[in-house]
This record gives sequence, C-alpha cells and structure tokens, in this order.
Amino acid sequence: MGKAQLTVNEAEAMFVYVANRMTESKDMLTQADKAIGDGDHGIGMARGFEAVAQKLADQSFTSIGELFKSIGMTLMTSIGGAAGAVFGTLFRGAGKNTADQSELNSRVLGIALQDGLQAVKDRGRAKPGDKTMVDALEPAAAKAVEMGNRPLDQALQEITEAARQGMEQTKNMVATLGKAKPLGERSLGHADPGSLSVYLIFKYMLEFVSEK
Repeated sequence: MGKAQLTVNEAEAMFVYVANRMTESKDMLTQADKAIGDGDHGIGMARGFEAVAQKLADQSFTSIGELFKSIGMTLMTSIGGAAGAVFGTLFRGAGKNTADQSELNSRVLGIALQDGLQAVKDRGRAKPGDKTMVDALEPAAAKAVEMGNRPLDQALQEITEAARQGMEQTKNMVATLGKAKPLGERSLGHADPGSLSVYLIFKYMLEFVSEK
C-alpha cells in the first residue's frame, strides 16, 4: 500500500532513500556518460547525493520548500560543474513556492516540478529536443500537474513513466547543447545522462512511497 501524501519528515526520509539509491547508481550513470561525455556524471551525482544524505541526517525541516532548497544548495556546492548547476537549480526552483507547505502531495509536487523546470530552462536555455535533462523533466512536470488530485503514489507512477519515456526519446536525438554537442550524430543511440538521472530520481521516489 502506497502513500497518498508525505509529512515533511517523511519527505525528508524519502530523499535520504533517493540519495542513497542515486549514490548506488554511480556506475550506471558513469557508463551512460562515457558513451557521450567524459564519464564524470556518475561520480559527480554520487558525490552530490552522498552530501545530501549527510545534510538531511544532520537537519530537520519545517516545510517542503525548505527541504527542497537545502537539497538544491547541497547539490550545487558538492557536485560542481554543469550537473551541479542544473540539478541544484531544479531543487532550489522546486522550493520557490512550496515554503508554506507542510505536506508533499501530488498538487504540491506539481507546483515544485513546474517551478523547478522553469528554473532549469531559465538557467541553461535548454528546450525539449536538445538532448538534456529537460527532455525527461518537462513531460514529468506536465504529468505531475495533470495528476494533481490523485494520491502521491499513483501520481508518481505516471510521473516516473513520463520521465522514462522522455529519457528513452533522447536516444533518438542529436545533442545540440552541453558536453555531448561536439559528438553530433555520434550521440545518437545513447540516452542523455542528465535525463537518466531525472528518471532515476523519480523512480526512487516512487519506490519509497510505494513501500510505505
């Protein structure tokens, strides 16, 4: 039986779980990045999420927005480089209009993801089809808004599937931005590592709420 919504403490526990699972996914993300980049995405994400797990263990939060912003700042300062900037921006953006929320439900998640997506697009100027994390994040955010009245576990199933499909579609794209841009046509057939990370974050969130 899954959870319809999470308290701030439960949301914090979920992101500790996500952080640990993302750290365990280091090799998968490294392999994905070696195909079209310099292979450091997995190392950076693992370092960032290890820092998140540590930070959340040392801190308690009064709102969902405060939790998102803390995760964002931690990722930004610990991953470094472009990945740190965009994933930090995603979570910091997600905290923009959720500072007064004491529960994470589907409606709040929809607000957080729309704001996070907009912050990422404003920062990196990426649009769908550029073979970036936006290709997984945009359909996931749209699905979250659509599922705003549903229980959180049901919404996350749909959001995760939307992110997975978006990530899969990046295999058919030629990179026009970021580290894979110089590869041009040789980036075809490989998923964008950032979009894979977005999908995995939702997948691990779903695992947590489904098991509760």
